[in-house]
Amino acid sequence: MSFAYPYALLLLVLFPLIGWAAIWSRRSEIAPLPGAQTLPAFGNSWRVALRWVPMALRLLALGAILFAIARPQASAGWTTTSTEGLAIQIVYDRSGSMSEPIGEGDKSKNEVARQALIDFVKGDGKGLRGRVGDMIGLIAFARYADTISPLARVHEPLVDAAKLLKPVENRAEDGTGIGDALALAAARLKRAEEEVSSQERGEGQKPDFQIKSKIIVLMTDGQNNAGEVSPYDAAKLAKEWGIRIYTIGVGAGDRVVTMNTPFGPRQMSRGNDVDERMLREISRETGGAYFAAGDPKALEEAYGAIDQLEKSRIDTKEHSRRVELFAPLALAALGLLGLELLAANTVFRRIG
Repeated sequence: MSFAYPYALLLLVLFPLIGWAAIWSRRSEIAPLPGAQTLPAFGNSWRVALRWVPMALRLLALGAILFAIARPQASAGWTTTSTEGLAIQIVYDRSGSMSEPIGEGDKSKNEVARQALIDFVKGDGKGLRGRVGDMIGLIAFARYADTISPLARVHEPLVDAAKLLKPVENRAEDGTGIGDALALAAARLKRAEEEVSSQERGEGQKPDFQIKSKIIVLMTDGQNNAGEVSPYDAAKLAKEWGIRIYTIGVGAGDRVVTMNTPFGPRQMSRGNDVDERMLREISRETGGAYFAAGDPKALEEAYGAIDQLEKSRIDTKEHSRRVELFAPLALAALGLLGLELLAANTVFRRIG
């Protein structure tokens, strides 16, 4: 609560003086009776004991009037959030080769890529801030592409699903259908506005959200060797629909492996299976970028770079509404004055 004219409350300091003046005036009106000392003592009646009530009612009424003059106001506040965010489709390779180790550690490509994906969405408490407010979907692929989590601004289901990602074990499902996965992701993003509308109807309210841009983040460790759509054709569709593609080559770069030779164990440099040329071209075609991630740190840096390149904007506005409380206090003051007049002219009439 606040007051429009708080200085009016300074008049409350006069209340003790008003009370003292009222008591003094009552005493001056009482005339001593001759021989009153010789009269027997009587107990005070309840009227005499409560003779202060009219004055108390008057003081309370004056206090209510002063508070009303000070114009007390109650404020009701609320906050609205306007988000200009991204629609992001993460395309995740779960072919059998993702079970191979990455870098010099013991962790597999899948373990490292899976954690990097989760950190990108949620934030890692260090460089990655998390994609709060963005619409994110997850597509996983090997020979075939599947929607794991639809585009949504609530990310907990996607994170839970990402924790369960693992390379395919069935040989009939193994392969690397990059083109089909990209085409599916682009089609999902093309209908992203419809996804927003359907979620608004489901919640019963219309969130203030606009899609700033649409991007695909593709993680793969291989070459396109399955599916019906070429990655280049999928990239052309994405470009036509205004979608940028960022590609990450998991395990890209020369690998150092230890091999047994007649002369003992020897470390040898071996190439990788990532089609880096194709990944660069489809990224360049759509205005995105390619990142070679030969070890866990490089994979983290790739997501960090994408996080910096593609930023959302969240505007928070605070609103307030003031409610005047003058009328209730004025009515209370009138009620107290009425009670004071009633008491002074009825019960306490002879005393007052």
